[in-house]
Amino acid sequence: MKKDCLSLKDLGKKDILSAIDLASEIKSKINNKEDYKPLKDVILGMIFEKSSTRTRLSFEAGMKRLGGDAIFLSSRDIQLGRGESIEDSARVISGFVDIIMIRTFEHTRILDFAKHSSVPVINALTSLLHPCQVLADLMTIKEHYGSLENLKIAFFGDGNNMANSWLYAASILGLNLSIASPVDLSVDGIVVQDALKEATKTGANIVLTDNPNEAAKNADVIYTDVWASMGEEEQTAKKHSMLRNYQVNKELADKAKSDYIFMHCLPAHRGEEVTADVIDGTHSIVWEEAKNRTFVQMAVIMKLLGRN
Repeated sequence: MKKDCLSLKDLGKKDILSAIDLASEIKSKINNKEDYKPLKDVILGMIFEKSSTRTRLSFEAGMKRLGGDAIFLSSRDIQLGRGESIEDSARVISGFVDIIMIRTFEHTRILDFAKHSSVPVINALTSLLHPCQVLADLMTIKEHYGSLENLKIAFFGDGNNMANSWLYAASILGLNLSIASPVDLSVDGIVVQDALKEATKTGANIVLTDNPNEAAKNADVIYTDVWASMGEEEQTAKKHSMLRNYQVNKELADKAKSDYIFMHCLPAHRGEEVTADVIDGTHSIVWEEAKNRTFVQMAVIMKLLGRN
């Protein structure tokens, strides 16, 4: 039976941790230029209904480095963008490739696609969740601190797909997570219910607040994202007005631990969700975080295909 990665819930704690460890092994082998081709003869289909720089580069470069190949499919180039049903597109595309990643808008689209695909499907971003990014974030935090335990992670801004994904990550792994966002831009209610239920089993400490200073206090990791995502341009002015007090700046960062790290999934808008002195400062690890997308995504592909 095929396994997908549409949410971190599809992986669970054991697979999340082993994927992070495998990603570190892949990173070491690639950096050492070893002859390591575990994805030889594997073809990845990449469906982009929502464009991206890091997602395309990280998946495509990773496949080529590990001996596989990738086929880029934008909605402008395939029948899915011209009215063909998701069900038919899934059946056809999965007949040509070994695994598929999709970057799209509504989460229901990827659920429908995966249901009718004969090969594993990876969520490369939907309006609800971004599991691959959070896996890369977890890998980067573990690289920096040596462990994911006994750390406070603080997220600031819109309760978007990144905030939702961090809720799942924290609840599954038993992490300490604070999310600061305005009440009207809080995280998805169903995700909150799922996460809090799981937290009772794992001991995760999850705090949802509209007070950014409370979230920042003694944080080891400060995390933010853009205030208005692609496709939300008509909400930009409203969101900026509501999120102004959630900007990650030096004043806010000073409330975190003195050795905190700053993270951002990018692209970043300096002067909006984060000031330049923070993202370009000595606490920022955003560039290593971005590079780690390749390694963790290749680890997920290997696990889904049973090649690890």
